[in-house]
Amino acid sequence: MYTSRFIRVCLASMFFSASFNMLIPELPAFLTELGGAQYIGLIISLFTLTAGISRPFSGKLTDTIGRRPVMIFGAMVCVVCGALYSFTVSVFSFLLLRLFHGFSTGFTPTATSTYVSDIVPDARLGEAMGIQGIAFSTGLALGPALGSLIKLYFSYQVLFFSSSLLAFIAILLMIGLKETLTEKSDFGFRSLKITKNEILAKEAIPAGIITLLAYVSFGVVLTLIPDWSGYLGLNNKGSFFIVFTMSSLLVRMVAGTFSDRYGRVPVMFTGVILLAISTFLIGYLTSKLGFLFAAGLYGLAMGIVSPAINAWTIDLSKPSRKGRAIATMYIALEVGIGLGAFISGGYYQGITFRIPWVMYCCSLVSILALTYLIYWTYFQKKDS
Repeated sequence: MYTSRFIRVCLASMFFSASFNMLIPELPAFLTELGGAQYIGLIISLFTLTAGISRPFSGKLTDTIGRRPVMIFGAMVCVVCGALYSFTVSVFSFLLLRLFHGFSTGFTPTATSTYVSDIVPDARLGEAMGIQGIAFSTGLALGPALGSLIKLYFSYQVLFFSSSLLAFIAILLMIGLKETLTEKSDFGFRSLKITKNEILAKEAIPAGIITLLAYVSFGVVLTLIPDWSGYLGLNNKGSFFIVFTMSSLLVRMVAGTFSDRYGRVPVMFTGVILLAISTFLIGYLTSKLGFLFAAGLYGLAMGIVSPAINAWTIDLSKPSRKGRAIATMYIALEVGIGLGAFISGGYYQGITFRIPWVMYCCSLVSILALTYLIYWTYFQKKDS
């Protein structure tokens, strides 16, 4: 499985994720300097909006014109956008650029996951998805730290061009990859025409449902955990995310291998149960040590669930529609994160004692995901 192609696509995934995520810690201050402090909440939401809108297009193009062009296009968007931040002089142009920048994550991850599924043995798909997830998550984890370090010692301009450079390195790694789609068609404007039946891949909807329900809590965590960390007395509000990321990375490869050996659904069962327990404990344990323990457990849960869902999506997909199936899963992921962030933020309103109740609700949502898995398994056995 560990061919040069697999290693290169994983490295490209790491550089790509680091390139856009390294900007996140510094963009709020940059927008404030432009006079748009009241629009800070749009930094993530605009990016996510276009990522979600572009998924059906990226899925269709991945299945028609090829995996490699779609991967490279998303990375090229990052190269261009990273450089253009340096020339942004108004709030409007900044927000417009964030909207355009979101296309990058709508295209590259969809094609990358599909490419990985093409080049690895079916019997090791879960393991491969786990490793590719480790590479992508490593970029997500290292990017913000690197970006803040660059801004601390240099300037915004150096930060923005560094973001472009990392995306360009990802392109160099992708260019030499051999295309895996055998029956390709040329790109044309007809390729961008999406019918109602092409928005979602129906066969991947079960994986989409579990993804949506699992990632509601992640949207909540991104929105509320910084304030909850401060209330509990943690000086470093990123402590939760450090522990979460480390535990998630440690378990991904093992979880993927287990899903190959014992099946996707049993592994997802384990992950969703841990998800229900960990989200409850995040709200219930109010000591610093207990809170960080819950963060580690939450990381384990997400690290178990993620590669199993990715591999399950491929299992459910039709060979000619793998890109659309993965795009469907990513649409569900973004809807889950968006719903979690929007609902929890609307209910929270700066009232700290409400945060535990939101986390308890996340636990119930995880139990709902567990119930759906039981329901799906029962009807699969009945149909058999």
